[in-house]
Amino acid sequence: MKFLLSTCAASILISGAVHAATIAMEDQSQIKVPAPADHITYFEPPQQSELPDNAYGKMVMDGYALFVDTKRQAPQFVGNGLNCTNCHLDQGRLANSAPLWGAYPMYPAYRKKNDKVNTFAERLQGCFQFSMNGGKPPASDSREITALSTYAYWLSTKAPTGVELPGRGYPDVPEPKGGYNLTRGAAVYKDQCAICHGDNGQGQKAGEDYVMPPLWGKDSYNWGAGMHRINTAASFIKHNMPLGKANSLSDEQAWDVAAYVNTHERPQDPRLVEGSVEKTRVKFHANDGVNVYGQTVNGVLIGQGTQ
Repeated sequence: MKFLLSTCAASILISGAVHAATIAMEDQSQIKVPAPADHITYFEPPQQSELPDNAYGKMVMDGYALFVDTKRQAPQFVGNGLNCTNCHLDQGRLANSAPLWGAYPMYPAYRKKNDKVNTFAERLQGCFQFSMNGGKPPASDSREITALSTYAYWLSTKAPTGVELPGRGYPDVPEPKGGYNLTRGAAVYKDQCAICHGDNGQGQKAGEDYVMPPLWGKDSYNWGAGMHRINTAASFIKHNMPLGKANSLSDEQAWDVAAYVNTHERPQDPRLVEGSVEKTRVKFHANDGVNVYGQTVNGVLIGQGTQ
């Protein structure tokens, strides 16, 4: 798996009397990404043909395999039907689809989501926990995290460190002045999305494996994933969907269909506070972009989760 600016203030009590100055901390993993300009040149990651035939090259390929076939390669850490490449298209290479080469050089970075500076390994662990609904994520020194980190490092070959490259993340799409509309979103979904993702967001399977990802329900991302934010989903959809027809939807259509998708139930947020959707909303969702977790939509409380 989304993007947004946010700030956090912290003060530290020293020796019971002296307070440190309040420090405004920017969520460096959620920086606003401007819309791409015309004729922009994007970073070009290396090709597999350039890989050395040694232990490093093999680890890169192990990471690649995990990235594109996560469910089968790491089944103990994936609790749904998704693979990393469902949200990071073209094997994590595609500009404006949160490419790995735009992410890896920006870490370590402060994230408001867990209120601390995260390593890239910790960011990957978060993906397993939320986007992959995997429960306890692999350890930071595990084969899975090592391989995925190596793959991301390799894709970032010659990329500058700490520089926000064009094409990083999902470029922001402004919310329509009149807000989103679920009825319009349902129509967009039927016309543009259902052919791949199914009438009920169930995705498509070949045998036991998904070939088109489910967008809601028990096999989709959970309520803690960044993609549950309507603004994040709208940005991803606008610049990447329908597949092969990027930027064919209007901003309004992208917001409407993102809202339609994200008002359907999905697995519970694993951070659920004392079994309470409301307490979880207040602690984790109230200031997390545009989302409907814990809100009542058409008479139904959203965020109860699927089993």
